[in-house]
Amino acid sequence: MVETSNKGAPLPQAGGAFFKIDQVTKRFGDVTAVDNIELDIAKGEIFALLGSSGCGKSTLLRMLAGFETPSSGRVFLAGEDITDLPPYERPINMMFQSYALFPHLTVFDNIAFGLRRDKMDKRAVTQRVEQMLDLVQLKPYAKRKPHQLSGGQQQRVALARSLAKSPKMLLLDEPLAALDKKLRERTQLELVSILRKVGVTCVMVTHDQEEAMTMADRIAVMREGRFLQLGTPSEIYEHPQTRFVADFIGNVNLFEGRLVTDEPDHCEVRCDDGLFHIGHGIAGTLGMELNVALRPEKILLEAGHHAHPNNALHGVICARSYMGSYTVYELQLPTQRRMRVTVSNADRHADPFDVGTAVTASWAATSPVVIVD
Repeated sequence: MVETSNKGAPLPQAGGAFFKIDQVTKRFGDVTAVDNIELDIAKGEIFALLGSSGCGKSTLLRMLAGFETPSSGRVFLAGEDITDLPPYERPINMMFQSYALFPHLTVFDNIAFGLRRDKMDKRAVTQRVEQMLDLVQLKPYAKRKPHQLSGGQQQRVALARSLAKSPKMLLLDEPLAALDKKLRERTQLELVSILRKVGVTCVMVTHDQEEAMTMADRIAVMREGRFLQLGTPSEIYEHPQTRFVADFIGNVNLFEGRLVTDEPDHCEVRCDDGLFHIGHGIAGTLGMELNVALRPEKILLEAGHHAHPNNALHGVICARSYMGSYTVYELQLPTQRRMRVTVSNADRHADPFDVGTAVTASWAATSPVVIVD
């Protein structure tokens, strides 16, 4: 049985990686931009490198493309060592954030450019370009110039040009950064659909967590040149392994405390704000310092102060933001710290909690995550 991600793509099997990064490091003088990265990627997988500016994700992508040479380590594609191959000899195409379309060429000629440089037969070029135009649904725009297209259409032309030569791998550098929010969200799904149809293996760089969660089968969260955590979107979100990952992916309430109970089926963490009962053990040391991460959408909000046996805090609503499909509340706790709670607006006639309302926030034992790092 082949293991798959939560989006249906195959995950790497032992000894069978289609794309392999083996202990790759990149130094610029005394600065280590990429630090001993190891990664296996399966054929057809969409993989995201996620992190803030300066974390090393773009440098790693440029090494995969051949624009930078690793200080140490090797890169393998389909069993071939491509570390020392120049970009033009690698069966890899890269799509840049700016799209880099030729403004004086039509859509058709932009897509055909690489094929013609390879001296492909004229009839074969026409056939391949028409296939790409069908794929990205731009056949009616074949004779237009880039400036006559919308941002989303330009992005699809750049994608079609990148896929025209049937690369073994596609690299995407912030592929949707130039689009506005609504168009970006729609284009994310279109782009994934196209990549799935073609079956190309893809590595994308982004600083947008929602983009990575929507598009990728797996994500690597990077910081200071290293992978902090690697996993499927649900693994990264629901089971963050470090405080940085928990805080970087989505919104989270983080509580510092000490371990006071640790059994195989549960543990308890005493924080300044209260006692957290968590539905699993961590095999830790009593008294050790750790963090508890609690996502805002996993919290139940009730008006008034109610007694709960555990996993409940009392507070007062100090801020409220209506976001359409949900409302974000900020609670002032007795310790003066703030706690965020997200409430789905499933009932359009429901009365929201007013600022100044005393409330009880409670949650299930399965909702918090203990973070030792």
